[in-house]
Amino acid sequence: MGARRQIRPCDTARLGPFAQLTITTVTNNPRRETPMTTSTQTGADLAGEIARIFALQQENQWAVKASSAEVRKAKLAKLKSAVEEHADAIVAAVLEDTRKPEQEIRITEVLNITANIQRNIDNLDAWMTPTEVATSMNPNDRAQIIYEARGVCLILGPWNFPLGLTLGPVAAAVAAGNCCMVKLTDLCPATARVAASIIRAAFDENEVALFEGDVSVATALLDLPFSHIFFTGSTRVGKIVMAAAAKHLASVTLELGGKSPVIIDEGADIAKIAADLANAKQFNGGQACICPDYVFVRQDKQAELVEGFRENVAKNLYGEDGKIRKEGIAQIVNEANFNRVKTMFDDAVAQGATVAVGGVLEAEDLTIHPTMLTGVTPQMKILQDEIFAPVLPVMTYDTLDQVLGYIEARDKPLALYVYSNNEETVEQVLARTSSGGVTVNGVFSHYLENNLPFGGVNQSGIGSYHGYFGFKAFSHERAVYRHQ
Repeated sequence: MGARRQIRPCDTARLGPFAQLTITTVTNNPRRETPMTTSTQTGADLAGEIARIFALQQENQWAVKASSAEVRKAKLAKLKSAVEEHADAIVAAVLEDTRKPEQEIRITEVLNITANIQRNIDNLDAWMTPTEVATSMNPNDRAQIIYEARGVCLILGPWNFPLGLTLGPVAAAVAAGNCCMVKLTDLCPATARVAASIIRAAFDENEVALFEGDVSVATALLDLPFSHIFFTGSTRVGKIVMAAAAKHLASVTLELGGKSPVIIDEGADIAKIAADLANAKQFNGGQACICPDYVFVRQDKQAELVEGFRENVAKNLYGEDGKIRKEGIAQIVNEANFNRVKTMFDDAVAQGATVAVGGVLEAEDLTIHPTMLTGVTPQMKILQDEIFAPVLPVMTYDTLDQVLGYIEARDKPLALYVYSNNEETVEQVLARTSSGGVTVNGVFSHYLENNLPFGGVNQSGIGSYHGYFGFKAFSHERAVYRHQ
């Protein structure tokens, strides 16, 4: 890799809550021209090893469950140190797997992980303290809620943030006193190798173990009777995971996705919104589960939104020669996903959508330039399936009822964004819609605020995590009644 600027924790503090959205450049790493390769190890190859480690963790889970806060914090500190020691290897691996901008990798795949681990360490004593409950039967008796480990857990990570969205749940599982077996996606084999080194450096295999390999390894793991399964990925695969969990009555946390709408009310700041949307669609190449997926704007403000989006994309990603700086935007994860997005794009254009910004899709290196489409209609595929790319359809509306009726008639999204200076409008949107989370007059902030639970609802997910809510996701709330 070429020279790079190290980002310290204070850098992200200066960037503020939109640190992840304002990364535009600064690396001279060569971009990867070919699609990723996947691991060749299969479930059959690893069947014996999977069974052996699962048996070890089943036996050891009771000792881990009984561990003190100090013991758990020591484990977490060891995990944090391992991540810090492997920081450069993480950057190199994720770059190899995804061609993300280097600063973006350091924030999402290193600094966010270590901050998350430290948050668990700092708060674990309070989280583990039993909750006293007033008794209704006899005031002299005592009632408590004790947070106990679920047991042996399975954590299945995604490809869009392969380490950040895997080691975050691992930290929560360890804080709650669980053993866990971990599988990263086979689409990020280099990152999986580094993750395996980190896990081995931090844990004994009878506490936490990571498996590399193809999708059949995940399938083999899903056959085991885990106490809890934590999965981040698509709704389609989430249904498969939930069906597998049902065979053993395992509890689940499913972090899925969906089509997250943006509602722009009259009087909202179009210049700010255009900048937010350009940054959001650039971030990880639009491949984030909470990325804005489509926009509603008043007809008389559409042209201003389009022009603002165009200007911000040009400022963020294009040189004076008009060429895109590809080191500033992640490529689409693989050829299959590139072709999926291209099919949606082509379908929209064929049915009359206008390419207002961008529209360049480069198959040779899986690059999609940030694109805005206008004139889209509900029958187009691009308004039916989650896009997961830097393409943003725009629809116009006359009344808020039209917007809310459209959203109400569809699956509940993971995120919803509303820009409005009218509190009554905001309250009406909140009352008439349902989503995993909401950010008002911004994007992503409900995810970045770790004192809020993050998760979906129905089709966009089950359960939530982050901070205390991650500890709860991996804990059973045990009722204890003590007669005096």
